[in-house]
Amino acid sequence: MLLAQEIIRKKRNGAALGKEEIAFFVHGISNGSISDAQIAALAMAIYFNDMHLDERVAFTLAMRDSGQVLDWRSQDLPGPVLDKHSTGGVGDLVSLLLGPMIAACGGFVPMISGRGLGHTGGTLDKLEAIPGYNIAPDAEALRRLVRSNGVAIIGQTVQLAPADKRIYAVRDVTATVESVAMITASILSKKLSAGLDALVMDVKVGSGAFMPTMEKSIELADSIVAVGNGAGMRTAALLTDMSEALAPCAGNAIEVRCALDYLTGKSRPVRLHQVTLALAAQMLVLGKLAQDEEQARRKLTEALDSGQAAERFARMVATLGGPADLLERSGKYLAAAPLVLPAPAPHGGFVAACDCRALGMAVVGLGGGRRHPDQIIDSAVGLTQLAALGDTLSVGQPLAWVHARSDDAARQAIAAVQAAYAIGATRAADLPLIYRPAEPEFT
Repeated sequence: MLLAQEIIRKKRNGAALGKEEIAFFVHGISNGSISDAQIAALAMAIYFNDMHLDERVAFTLAMRDSGQVLDWRSQDLPGPVLDKHSTGGVGDLVSLLLGPMIAACGGFVPMISGRGLGHTGGTLDKLEAIPGYNIAPDAEALRRLVRSNGVAIIGQTVQLAPADKRIYAVRDVTATVESVAMITASILSKKLSAGLDALVMDVKVGSGAFMPTMEKSIELADSIVAVGNGAGMRTAALLTDMSEALAPCAGNAIEVRCALDYLTGKSRPVRLHQVTLALAAQMLVLGKLAQDEEQARRKLTEALDSGQAAERFARMVATLGGPADLLERSGKYLAAAPLVLPAPAPHGGFVAACDCRALGMAVVGLGGGRRHPDQIIDSAVGLTQLAALGDTLSVGQPLAWVHARSDDAARQAIAAVQAAYAIGATRAADLPLIYRPAEPEFT
């Protein structure tokens, strides 16, 4: 007979848990027979004693199987079911671009996304800046939209990996969030429940990254690739730079505008474009929609330049309850802050460093992120025209433009932006935008 306390004791003592023990414990989390105290105890034991690969795979699959698993075989889709996931950052609106681009290239993307966490922006928060957009359609509506349009970006429903929600809530208040084993299981259980054929993971590094060091970012990327493939889903990962904002803006409605400009060809910021193409190309190769990265990039460029990707985004928005003319009349629908003020550089020189996390927290301070879970987000506020590393600025030239509701909020954000940037007399060396971990090879 299996007992929760004996499973906890075994992991506390550093032993590996078997598949049956892990399945029993996760099932108990789902049906309520395992208490929050027992979840906390096991989480702390895992935090200190870690999990081997077989344990991580078993833990991930048990969490996947705690709820509904989408099965696309009945839909007879003429292409692979693909997705990407990011550990998050500032100005990271790649999901809004990549999903429609992949759909235009023959892939099917049921993207289960999340809200902002701490300084990082959330894809769902961005989409909720679009009036009427329904982030929680039922499973049948999701299937229909993915089948007809190729892409649907929604939130996690109560049916998908419900054990993960309960485990994460406990981890959040017991200082065990940073466990790579549990981060891996949390991410992959939701992606596996979406019935994916392949996943590309974007793990951020730098001052705005979730993981604190390059070493921890590599550890997470390696873990996700190994566990994803071990669970039967083709999985690859890239490490990408978050030492400055990915797009030159941050804030929910502001980032939606940036996404619309990108998709329609009005403006494609270089950093954002390079990372989006790199991730999307890997998805096409993993999904066998392209023979190699070069062919994949050609297909993606054609999807953008032809307007097909923009059309897929517009259809997704309209089908999920948003305005049908968002592309043409975004100014009518996306909220704008009443105050737009510059954050002047205190002295001239080169932009030598950026505390990217601090920029994200400046947006939170404006009301564009959450200080507590129940906070209502102001989609209008944020930052635009963010200075990039290596830029030359004169004294008084804007480091960014602050979009705010009040003078007080604007002044605080201006001070935060000024403190986030270091301006030096010499230009710093360029940082790589895309890193590839040495082990394992992500191909």
